[in-house]
Amino acid sequence: MLDGNHYWLRNAHVPASLIVGGTKWTARKQPIDNLLSVDIEIESGAIAAITTAGTFSSNHVPSVDLSGGMVWPCFVDMHTHLDKGHIWPRASNVDGTFDSALKACIKDANKNWKAEDVYRRFEFGLKCSYAHGTQAIRTHIDSGGKQGAISFEVLDQLREEWRGRMTLQAVSLAVLDNYLTKPGEKLANLVAEKGGILGGVAYQNPDLEAQIDRTFELAKERNLDLDFHVDETNDPASRCLHAVAQATIKHRYKGRVVCGHCCSLAMQPEEEAKETIALVKKAGIGIVSLPMCNLYLQDRVAKQTPKWRGVTLLHELKAAGVTVAIASDNCRDPFYGFGDHDGLEVFNMAARIAHLDRPYGDWVNAITQSPADLMGLPHCGRLAVGLEANLVVFRARNFSELLSRSQHDRLVLRKGVAIDRSLPSYEELDDLVGGIA
Repeated sequence: MLDGNHYWLRNAHVPASLIVGGTKWTARKQPIDNLLSVDIEIESGAIAAITTAGTFSSNHVPSVDLSGGMVWPCFVDMHTHLDKGHIWPRASNVDGTFDSALKACIKDANKNWKAEDVYRRFEFGLKCSYAHGTQAIRTHIDSGGKQGAISFEVLDQLREEWRGRMTLQAVSLAVLDNYLTKPGEKLANLVAEKGGILGGVAYQNPDLEAQIDRTFELAKERNLDLDFHVDETNDPASRCLHAVAQATIKHRYKGRVVCGHCCSLAMQPEEEAKETIALVKKAGIGIVSLPMCNLYLQDRVAKQTPKWRGVTLLHELKAAGVTVAIASDNCRDPFYGFGDHDGLEVFNMAARIAHLDRPYGDWVNAITQSPADLMGLPHCGRLAVGLEANLVVFRARNFSELLSRSQHDRLVLRKGVAIDRSLPSYEELDDLVGGIA
């Protein structure tokens, strides 16, 4: 029945914030969930109508009664590291710290990251993402030395092979002082050639302003958007986000900059944090929080219980009018030993870690519409008449049910057609990374 030709999904519950345009619908009475009861018509692979539940009455068009099951648009995961994913079996983190993760990744990259190795692990991550219901991904690409050319070439190949199924964006990942050098200029040229986003890791240091300014200059010369890793630390003296916001205003780059992590913002004095948030809003910077990875790495000391959660000031940023998103970040590598590229897991964990509930409001947008907006994808992450029917359908009827079970039985529709949700076996990578010892 779900062949994408013509049918109705009846009695669906949809988060109100995900429906763009159209008519008015009957909202459920529970204000905590902010769900609407709707019928959705799908015709020729697109959403043909969204009406109040009970409106559908045709005896000639097939329909499926969802009995209150939730319908979301497909996920948008805008901060990942697909190039380093799934190396955990051969490059685990000995003590769970950031420094050990960095050393393990550098060692593994120097030894193993040839094109085939990167391709197969990258593709494995795409298969997982697709099966779980993700439609668009932005991945950071480790770009030091010769690695950038190797991995961006792999990205090019996979982007073509997955065209129509997954929208892929790529960001260069290098320490910002690299952009003060000739190799940095060469990397910026590579990013422009590949249609990517210029990015890097900002560390608090005496040359930070010069490093950021040069990165902006390279981006402006090539008309590139920017995406920074900033303040991935619990040190309140780390104020790279503040510096990037100042530079964004200085270089008149409003609306073209994203910053990820921003952990130290939560450790700074309230007035200082407010000042930075106001500057971020003025600069039009989008913020991406990586709740799972930052919970895993931040405040980790041997034999000591962590005292904070690692996430940035999501509620305060959002209240100030800053566009905020959440994303999966690393997956089964030294920076995060877990994960399965599942947007629902990201939202589920974020709801717990950052209290994105009571009420849920429009926080569901943080893994759908908001990252799509930051990525310049107006047709992703939302529901509207005329858009392709790229949907995730859950049996769960409300957020309590949705976040209390795994939802392994979800249905993923692409252009109105149910896809094969089989996940790739870890055995596919055994010859690369090792399997069971």
